[in-house]
Amino acid sequence: MNPVEAPATTGTDEAEIGVGNPTAREAEAVRQAKARDPEQFDRFYQTWEGPTGIRIFSTVDNTPLGPAMMIMSFTFLLIGGLIALLMRIQLAVPNNTFLGPETYNQLFTMHGSTMMYLFAVPFFEGLVILLLPIHLGSRDMPFPRASTLGFWTFIFSGLMFYASFFFKDVPAIGWFAYTPLSGPRFTGLGTDFWLIGLGMAELAGISMGVEIVVSVLKMRCPGMTIGRLSLFAWTILTIGVMIVFAFTTLLAATVLLETDRLVGTRFFDPHYGGNPLLWQHLFWFFGHPEVYIVVLPFFGVITEVLPVFSWRPVFGYKGLVFATLGIAALSMGVWAHHMFATGAVLLPFFSGLSFLIAVPTGVKFFNWIGTMWGGRLTFQTPMLFSIGFLLTFVLGGISGVVLASPPLDFQLHDSYYVVAHMHYVLFGGSVFGVFAAIYYWFPKFTGK
Repeated sequence: MNPVEAPATTGTDEAEIGVGNPTAREAEAVRQAKARDPEQFDRFYQTWEGPTGIRIFSTVDNTPLGPAMMIMSFTFLLIGGLIALLMRIQLAVPNNTFLGPETYNQLFTMHGSTMMYLFAVPFFEGLVILLLPIHLGSRDMPFPRASTLGFWTFIFSGLMFYASFFFKDVPAIGWFAYTPLSGPRFTGLGTDFWLIGLGMAELAGISMGVEIVVSVLKMRCPGMTIGRLSLFAWTILTIGVMIVFAFTTLLAATVLLETDRLVGTRFFDPHYGGNPLLWQHLFWFFGHPEVYIVVLPFFGVITEVLPVFSWRPVFGYKGLVFATLGIAALSMGVWAHHMFATGAVLLPFFSGLSFLIAVPTGVKFFNWIGTMWGGRLTFQTPMLFSIGFLLTFVLGGISGVVLASPPLDFQLHDSYYVVAHMHYVLFGGSVFGVFAAIYYWFPKFTGK
């Protein structure tokens, strides 16, 4: 509709169209639309009218839902950080008795599970729910109720993870739950709660992955071809495809393990012809793409932040797009580098792919440096966190190249070198990116 000049509107008109402080021409355009077809106008107004009641319990609007999911995930970050603090107290001095061995293993399990399943993925999904429509020029996500379902499903999965504390049977199986130690022979009710929580988190993630793919492919504004997408949107599209494949695999593995525990099947029990390594294959087919599912969104964040505070366009748009696609493709084929020490995988193949995945990651780093090179850098808070991301993540990447070599991995497997590598990657790639995003898009989050 073409707005025309009109006198200022009254308060009644503003309340009628449901927006605060409309301009005179917007209000006049709305009145004209209502006069032309009152029935259609009423249907449109009812479709986009906000729900009644407590907004967070009934809304399907991406604007409050995205920040709510980020706040929820940040709450789990604080819980996971508190658990990590208890573990570090135990490790502070030799022969400490602050935590017993079983309690330490339980906290280790809950810390890893909280950070991997309840913080990293929900935060990026909240970021996507809020920002992706803005990047695509669309009004909302394609399936708003699916976004709401994912939000509440994540909360329910967190309650399931921590329900074991109330039954005094906290699982001590690690965030990876290797079989047969996570089978019915060695663990009790707490592992069932853990598996239910994991399954719910996977279902929420899969629904979000489908919504991301549909949103980017079908909800772009007129004129926005696939080649005109922002690099953030490209990154999110890639992650959506990865989620659909990786999370579905882990969901299948979770169902198999739970049927082993509750129904009496023997998929992972070697005493009855099962194969415990099957769980590792299924889990790490999810687990390695999961690392990049967690990190890639913040690659997109950094790619948005660096050009702004370098005062120059991003360097190498196509190179960054193809590097993102290359990382996604290779990450789906290197899962068994977590299993070198088992002796049951083809070492040259998975080692070679693991070395190769460093190439597109290096391309991204060179493009990020190229964006800053010769720019007029301003070191505001989002830029500082982005530089911290570059420094920390590159340490994680270099240590990952070391672990891609089977002879070195045999020596370093299950050592604190692996712990350091993982935390450099995830803390440098996720938490620094989280704070860069919070400070950079704070006006979008708050309206201030």
